[in-house]
Amino acid sequence: MRFLLQIGLLLSPFLGIHCTAAEVPWLAEVQRAPDQVPPPKRPLAPLLVSEKGEPIQTLAAWQKQREVLRRQWREFLGTLPEPPKELNLKVLSAEKIDGGTRELVEYDAEPNLRVHGYLLRPAGEAKPHSRPAIVALHPTTNLSIDNIAGVAGPPEKFTGLGLMKAGFVVFCPRCFLWHDAKTIQDATAAHQKRHPQVKGMAKMLYDAQRAVDVVLSLPEVDPARVGTFGHSLGAKEVLYLLAFDDRVKAGVASEGGIALDSTNWEAPWYLGPEARDPKFPRDHHELVGLIAPRPFLVIAGESGQGAADGKRSWPYLEAALPVYKLYGEPARLGLLNHGKGHPLPEDDFQKAIEWLKAALYFFSDLSKTRRVHPPG
Repeated sequence: MRFLLQIGLLLSPFLGIHCTAAEVPWLAEVQRAPDQVPPPKRPLAPLLVSEKGEPIQTLAAWQKQREVLRRQWREFLGTLPEPPKELNLKVLSAEKIDGGTRELVEYDAEPNLRVHGYLLRPAGEAKPHSRPAIVALHPTTNLSIDNIAGVAGPPEKFTGLGLMKAGFVVFCPRCFLWHDAKTIQDATAAHQKRHPQVKGMAKMLYDAQRAVDVVLSLPEVDPARVGTFGHSLGAKEVLYLLAFDDRVKAGVASEGGIALDSTNWEAPWYLGPEARDPKFPRDHHELVGLIAPRPFLVIAGESGQGAADGKRSWPYLEAALPVYKLYGEPARLGLLNHGKGHPLPEDDFQKAIEWLKAALYFFSDLSKTRRVHPPG
């Protein structure tokens, strides 16, 4: 993969190519419909239909409908106060690690609320706006950011550290469920006391967007090359972050559960009981449509304890493919089903890295094609 990326980057200016993303060699594989796909429990409403029930056939018409869907989802999720204008980022500790540095930082999230995260930087000097960045969102674990950042816990879950070693600036923010609370229930109650009409998922989205603010504040980060990665709980956050923040250009969601009935979306720290209500008018294929045309990969474990994605996830991606195709081919949307259960195997984590490198090392803007050699 590295060789192919470098050749493409070297040749693109001479061939006049302005790519928005490179292709992983296995793109067609993750876009092939699985055999014997179970239908969703609730029919998925077609995305290319306007509020008036008229078919959408142009990109301009879809973009209008996209704003309608975003507004409808925002009304359901609830709105938090505007974030503080300043991050007031403070480094609490710093250390050299294999391949780079790791800093524990504190910053302003909500007004009058300081939160923590780990900032991991690859070794070596970096010119301004020269490096891609990843917001890495941790899974459900009492270790929270310590595990994903490689501080403690099972090494196979050091995914933020692995992304840093692949050449990304990585920021790992702490989910609010582990912020100054003994239990998830206590953290949820504290949030609901502050914001009674705001879903827990809205709070997670708010905090993830604040994490994007953090990486964009770093002088070495290229604002055109910010991506996101998450497993389990973190994958749920990836879905919402990509859907509602266009500053994030690509993402990988591992085992978050696209279907509303796939995991505990009804939990009060996510969406609440509406998620299981048969009359609830929203569904997550809409969020996948909002992500288009940015590269989005869902990694699935199919079956076993805790498995959240699999063949049953395909209809949600398939429903969004027509939206992707309005932007032109290829549609960079796929389902990678390793079938090994909820944990993320190392080989598939490496494919996640490959996906993010392809998406964030090949791109252009209106003024120039940027040429960056992927490390690793």
